[in-house]
Amino acid sequence: MKITIVLGAFLPVPTTMGGAVEKMWLAVATEFARRGHQVAMISRAMPGLPREEFADGVRHLRVRGFDTPRSLLWLKFLDLIYSWRTLPVLPEADIIVTNTFWLPLLLRDASRGRLYVHVARFPKGQMRFYGRAARLQAPSTAVVRAIIAQAPALASRTAVVPYPAPAPATTSPPTSVAARERTILFVGRVHPEKGVHLLVQAFAAGARTVFADWKLRIVGPAEARFGGGGESYLASLEKAAQTASTQVTFTGSIFDPDELARRYGAARLFVYPSLAERGESFGLAPLEAMSRQCAVLVSSLECFADFVREGETGFIFDHRASDAARALGQKMEKILADDSSLERVAEGGYRKASEYSLSHVADLYLNDFHSVMQESHVAGTKR
Repeated sequence: MKITIVLGAFLPVPTTMGGAVEKMWLAVATEFARRGHQVAMISRAMPGLPREEFADGVRHLRVRGFDTPRSLLWLKFLDLIYSWRTLPVLPEADIIVTNTFWLPLLLRDASRGRLYVHVARFPKGQMRFYGRAARLQAPSTAVVRAIIAQAPALASRTAVVPYPAPAPATTSPPTSVAARERTILFVGRVHPEKGVHLLVQAFAAGARTVFADWKLRIVGPAEARFGGGGESYLASLEKAAQTASTQVTFTGSIFDPDELARRYGAARLFVYPSLAERGESFGLAPLEAMSRQCAVLVSSLECFADFVREGETGFIFDHRASDAARALGQKMEKILADDSSLERVAEGGYRKASEYSLSHVADLYLNDFHSVMQESHVAGTKR
């Protein structure tokens, strides 16, 4: 099968600037190629990266893109320019996957492949314009529901295919939670929509009492060009953490997957207090933590419900509470006071994460690609 994957205008592949979607598609594309499929991947050009190369069986084509702007309107305009630039380099294919906003509207040549739209975030009203798409695929049930609500006529063309958990860096079993340092971890963009301020406030409030023997590690970019909240947001977090003295560390970005795996495997609790009601579509970072047998605590966003079950595979707090930071702090205190529950839930999350292997997710995609091609063939013969 010939498969083209068109990623967005703002992050490169390899993922030297991060990006959960980019990281996921690179892993899946490599697996497709390993199985003998012909795969082309289009992504943002960057200095030091050739405009065209083959790596791990994948043909990479790179198109000039942009740094992420603060303005959503400007972001959409830049995405339009990038999408126009990709059109001349698109190879002929059976399937063309894209998560860009404009490409599904610009593509009119069926020889480029059946249009497979990866809806990586909650839709903002554009789904009803994607009538030419053979498939609207999302990583969670919550996003598929949102797609159908916006475009009921396209309900039969929707599908859920989750993100894969990373493969273990070693065959050795993860260290037991009890043997790890008393560390609470966050990994992700340091941005207000990720709720990092709630976590810092909650920890700082109990730093001299219930969390006196604990450390908080914040890993991720704060720079606006990497999708962070910027210098002013980071400064507000550092100010809020002053009462915790040296217990709170802002590490910055870590893009090396082995180092990230080590961080997950060294922490007892991973906290992901996202507030992005219409931005968070799956939650790859919690799944990555679960795959390292680190217990996870997430907000009550619907997108986490596919794999986080309270007291079984993870913990959930009410981010909609009138005092969300206090609600988070109380939940953290309760979790960390019960070592046996923490260990049991970490093991439950680890077992759940094993259901999201790269091999299994690649199977789901390939099976769906075949279904799309068969459906398109049947539709063509009926015309």
